[in-house]
Amino acid sequence: MKKYLVHSGADIAASVVVFLVALPLCLGIALASGAPLFAGITAGIIGGIVVGFLSGSHLSVSGPAAGLTVIVAASIIKIGSYEAFLLAVVIAGIIQILLGTIKAGIIGDYIPNAVIKGMLAAIGLLLILKQLPHLVGYDADFEGDEKFLQSDHHNTFSSLLGAVHYITPSVVFIGFISLLLLVLWESKLIKRNRVLKNIPGPLIVVVIGTFISEWFAGSYQAYTLGTKQLVSLPVAKDAGHFFSFFTVPSLASLNNPYVWSSAFTLAIVASLETLLGIEAVDKLDPYKRVTPPNRELIAQGIGNITSGLIGGLPLTSVIVRSSANVASGAKTKMSAVYHGILLLVCVALIPLWLNKIPLSALAAILIFTGYKLAKVSLFKDFFKKGWDQFIPFCVTIAAILLTDLLIGIGIGIIVGLFFLIRSNFKSSVLVVNDKNHFLIRLRKDVSFLNKPIIKLKLEKVPENAFVIIDATRADFIDKDVIEEINNFLCHAHLKKIKVEIKKSLNKQMHNLLVTQ
Repeated sequence: MKKYLVHSGADIAASVVVFLVALPLCLGIALASGAPLFAGITAGIIGGIVVGFLSGSHLSVSGPAAGLTVIVAASIIKIGSYEAFLLAVVIAGIIQILLGTIKAGIIGDYIPNAVIKGMLAAIGLLLILKQLPHLVGYDADFEGDEKFLQSDHHNTFSSLLGAVHYITPSVVFIGFISLLLLVLWESKLIKRNRVLKNIPGPLIVVVIGTFISEWFAGSYQAYTLGTKQLVSLPVAKDAGHFFSFFTVPSLASLNNPYVWSSAFTLAIVASLETLLGIEAVDKLDPYKRVTPPNRELIAQGIGNITSGLIGGLPLTSVIVRSSANVASGAKTKMSAVYHGILLLVCVALIPLWLNKIPLSALAAILIFTGYKLAKVSLFKDFFKKGWDQFIPFCVTIAAILLTDLLIGIGIGIIVGLFFLIRSNFKSSVLVVNDKNHFLIRLRKDVSFLNKPIIKLKLEKVPENAFVIIDATRADFIDKDVIEEINNFLCHAHLKKIKVEIKKSLNKQMHNLLVTQ
């Protein structure tokens, strides 16, 4: 506990930023899911407090995720009621605990680094592209949307063109001032000031943005921001009304097959997003700490059970919030916990004040976060690493931008595996010849994919040649390859070819390779 107190200053400052980022995203995702608005806030609170305490991740922040909106919306319609859907969320949490118990979290270790970095860069570009319309006052799309094809029949790029026709001068002014303040807050001038450097730049942006909005409303009513251009939280009249926002699941729906199918779908997709999320956050962690994946699945499971029991949406580890957490200088997982407490306290006590925050100020914060994730230097670094790293990196970015997060990552993994197989294919067989002397060296893992090249090289060996087949450096040789070599050995004497085999220590290879 002492280490958390030591870093409490940095964690509290970061939690304020994460709170400001999470607030509109929770509402936007709930709206897109066809769920009550407060369900998104509930999931954000549980993701911060419950998952934050139980998680082994130092910087990951959990909450409702855009990647689940389609599944949630379809499940609510199929199941028939939101209360019955909450039962599916609880069951999904139980499945996640089981997955963590059987150590299924190892799946995340098989994702190539180029894909993880590509995902982070793509999220950065998505934040910039998706928030630019909100920055100028075009709020047709919900906050937190990550899909290329949007519910308003536009896509990521057509929304940018559409936003040109809906530019609101007062919104643009607030957004522009907000971006300038964020850039200023990163300058050496602020960093050198003992007082100002401890105040989160996004908090200053929200305060000044809200002040300007209220100034327009009071003095220049023609420039007053519309309700769609401000945060829109449900406001409780009293304590009883506030607690009525929470909902309990319907146990009577246990025999509904759609509840169970939705639960399994939610558990698998939420677990995949979580494992991808913690892998990405660990890459961003300046201290390079590693999150235990199985513990994370169990923490997420308990979080989903809790969220489902009180009316919240399903939750996962969310890259956008986690990235904002890292960028804001968080040191420990208490930042996630504090952000959950802030969500709970503020929506309960000061929702009217929160409803005065301009979305353009929050859009500026997300755009600046996106810039930090997708810096040009990242692209340069991967280009220097070679095409086998650069192409999967770029393909992952393009695929995420043109589809959605999970599909894009899947495409990136396939391309990454292609280059891995290609690299192994090229390096597994080395053929060197000097006049009539040939060396065929088998290295690492020689699979059936290497059979054609080995067969071709052996067929080209001329008469009266001397061939050395060196298998001492091979960890594995496929039986098809061994059979091809044995066929060559059986017929080599017909061309007066002398063959020497240097055998691997592997007993299976020793028995199958026949010397002449």
